[in-house]
This record gives sequence, structure tokens and C-alpha cells, in this order.
Amino acid sequence: MSDQRPAIDHPLVAVLQGVEAASCPGRLNFHCHSLCSDGSLEPEAIADQAVAIGLEHFAVTDHHSLEAFPLVQARLAVHADRGAPVPTLWTGTEISCLLETCLVHVLALGVDPRHQAIEPYLQGDTVSGPALQASAVVEAIQAAGGLALLAHPARYRLGFRPLLEAAAALGFDGAEVWYDYEMQDHWRPSPHVCESISRLCRDLDLLQSCGTDSHGLSLKGR
Repeated sequence: MSDQRPAIDHPLVAVLQGVEAASCPGRLNFHCHSLCSDGSLEPEAIADQAVAIGLEHFAVTDHHSLEAFPLVQARLAVHADRGAPVPTLWTGTEISCLLETCLVHVLALGVDPRHQAIEPYLQGDTVSGPALQASAVVEAIQAAGGLALLAHPARYRLGFRPLLEAAAALGFDGAEVWYDYEMQDHWRPSPHVCESISRLCRDLDLLQSCGTDSHGLSLKGR
């Protein structure tokens, strides 16, 4: 675990502390993809949809990339210049790593894209060697001033309980709690599994996030 700073110092913490089952997709969305990785939308189109939906906070979390961030940021500025209310945009990327020998995804939110610690994970593909270990990924994210959250904990070959317990032990900041595991056209959190994950995160003192994991043409669905 990095000793750069405690998670509570990050300005995104206050937002995540208010996340609940109904936060996504109308108010918050901290997991979506653009054409800069495996999504279907141009970054500018994501910005347009975020404004149209009325999002308050969001992040584009392309795999091993922050390329979409300045493009979304510029488009939001256009909307703001026209007098439209715009959401707060946070940096984000989705990083693959090994946790308990299981390949998982970690959402890095609010990182400084210029920090050298995060650079190896922004090359468009999964890293190899010691840098692939979850401990190294968490350390890099936190050294770059960000929060590390385990993405969709119930989608892996290992159950969410051992993964979340291992994540907490390594110093993860949180997890993506509210997620649509049925991958419906219109997003809604899967009730029983998400509620169980939420309870466990409270027990482990992990922050809770939410996101549609959009890869298609709408931020309101998968």
C-alpha cells in the first residue's frame, strides 16, 4: 500500500460517500468507455450525453488509457460556454491486474495523468511482470494522487468476498458496488448481489462507487 496520503484527503471521497443504488445512471457514472479503448462512442459524444442526462459527476474509464479525458473536458467547456450546466469530470482508467492470482480490473479515479507512477498503465494494454500485481497497481494509483477501486467484484472466477477482503488488505480505496450484472439495455443494479457487496464494503471500510460500464451507444446501459 502506498503511504503517499490517506484516501480521505482526496476530493472525490466526499462524492463516493454519497453513492447509493439510485445514483446511477442519472446522477453519477464512474465507469464508461469510449472509442479510445473498446467503447462505441466518441469522447465528445460521451460529453454530450453526460450533459443531456444531467450527470453531476462522471469519469471515462477506458482500458489503460486517459486519451479521452482532454477531449471530453474540451467538449464540456463548449457546453459551459453556451450556458449549460455541466457535470464534474474526473480522470479515470480501467487497469487489469492480478489479485489473489485472479485477473481483475481496477478503476483508477482522480489520478494525475502527468505523474510518472501511472504512466506504465496508460500504454493501451496490460502490463507484465511485477507491475501486474494488484499491490503494484494500487501503489501506482495512489502515488499518482488517485483512488483505486475494484471494478465489478462479482464478475470474476473468484467470489467477491475473498477478492474484496484481499483488496482491503492491500489498501484499495473502494469498490464498484452498484453494477448491472445482467447487462440490460437500461441500467439497473442487480439487487441481491449488489446489496451483499455493499454490506461487505461497509464492514471493510471501503468506499462505494457505481457505473454503467457502457460500451455501446448510450451511457444509460451496457
